[in-house]
Amino acid sequence: MRRAGILMPVFSLDSPFGIGTFSKEAYRFIDFLKEAGQSCWQILPIGPTGFGDSPYQSASTFAGNPYFIDPVTLKEEGLLSEEELWRYDFGSDPESVDYGRMYQYRYLLLKHAFDRFVETGGTQDKAYIAFKEKEAFWLDDYALFMALKRREDGKNWIDWPQELRARDKKALEAVRDEQAEVIEFYSFLQYEFFLQWNKLHAYAEKQGIEIIGDVPFFVSLDSCDVWSHPEAFEMTKTHTPRAVAGTADGQIWGNPVYDWKTMKKDGYSWWVSRMRHALRFYDVLRIDHFHGFLSCFAIPYGEKDAANGKLEAGPGAAFFDELRKQLGDIPMIAEDLGAVTEENKKLLEDTGIPGMNILQYAFTSWDSIYMPHKIRKQSVVYTGNHDNPTIVSWAKSLNEGQIRFARAYIRSWNTDYNGFAWDMIREAYHSPADLCIIPIGDFLCLNEEGRINTPGTAQGNWKWRLKPNFLSSELANAIRETAGVYSRIPAVKED
Repeated sequence: MRRAGILMPVFSLDSPFGIGTFSKEAYRFIDFLKEAGQSCWQILPIGPTGFGDSPYQSASTFAGNPYFIDPVTLKEEGLLSEEELWRYDFGSDPESVDYGRMYQYRYLLLKHAFDRFVETGGTQDKAYIAFKEKEAFWLDDYALFMALKRREDGKNWIDWPQELRARDKKALEAVRDEQAEVIEFYSFLQYEFFLQWNKLHAYAEKQGIEIIGDVPFFVSLDSCDVWSHPEAFEMTKTHTPRAVAGTADGQIWGNPVYDWKTMKKDGYSWWVSRMRHALRFYDVLRIDHFHGFLSCFAIPYGEKDAANGKLEAGPGAAFFDELRKQLGDIPMIAEDLGAVTEENKKLLEDTGIPGMNILQYAFTSWDSIYMPHKIRKQSVVYTGNHDNPTIVSWAKSLNEGQIRFARAYIRSWNTDYNGFAWDMIREAYHSPADLCIIPIGDFLCLNEEGRINTPGTAQGNWKWRLKPNFLSSELANAIRETAGVYSRIPAVKED
């Protein structure tokens, strides 16, 4: 079945609170998707972010980002007053996230809601208690980890006192007593996050929209995941990484590498638990850095020269066999971009997971594997993804030969870049791929200001936001018309 969707990060939704939230604007975006004849909403990871604000460097792969909790909903629940709702300034630019102000003020706003939750007996509410019991397998460690991060002035957990790094039982019990209120605060934030997300997710399902969620391959070293489950990673007895991930050509990413041999012995239980949890958030899982399941370049921890690293084997197709054995058939998309080898292609074929195609990569070489006529039916096509420039910005960067080649191939004789962007969108819709995903910035013909992330840069990313009330019915109709021409509108189910 041919379908289409839009890539739009949650943080990019319009909102009067400095960042996109699970607010009425999120519901309006789902309505826009339906009006535009779309089937899917692809988002980026929604975990709590840390240094650099990257959703791919989260403090937890299980927790949700408290920034996405809608303050208006908290007011409707009686947890915020009207004055508290508007007390803090989260930034004056409606098209950009000011993460400095978010960090400075958002938790102050949420603390008001928590205090009222406690005052009104919310911590004794049956639903709240049931939530904590159900999520205890990750929530207990996460809330404790965040309380410790606050007590230790935000330091990386590997710089904590040894008894805390090693999770000494007596030391942790003392912290639980000492930091009981802070731990409760972080549990409350997750409770509200889950309530609001589950309601939004249910609405999307009712409107016929599937949520495609991102599962990062690596996790942050400074995360609850590594601290609470060191057995899943290559760690020393003193609780430091033996190796971190990077590339043979000099990049050192700093993420701890997995101990696949140890994990295999218990059926990859940590990964299975992670994927089972992700399936509660999303309808389809986009598996980031799919090639990592085949191999990973591991560099000794502390090493300054990546050349001293080595390639380590991943679990391969056996990992996905085990996943399906325990969880059943999981709807997945493989982010298989980058250096594509015969081994990479075989892993994709062996697992049967649809791969990705980026049209921006197609027109720099006449024999590119991403040329539209080479795209497989069982795959997903994009004009670009969150790591790419917008189509308009990309087109302006092409040399004369490249832009001429692209125009000739997609039959675009538009002299303006906005027209060219829509011709590229139509080429993606026309492709054989079962699913076509277009970043919202391409539909809006945004220039460089609409870029979400520039790989290799530490500043200025993950900030772009949609202008308030910017998505029109005219745009929805234009998208729907394109989807209809290329048979990508879902059939209406009969009652």
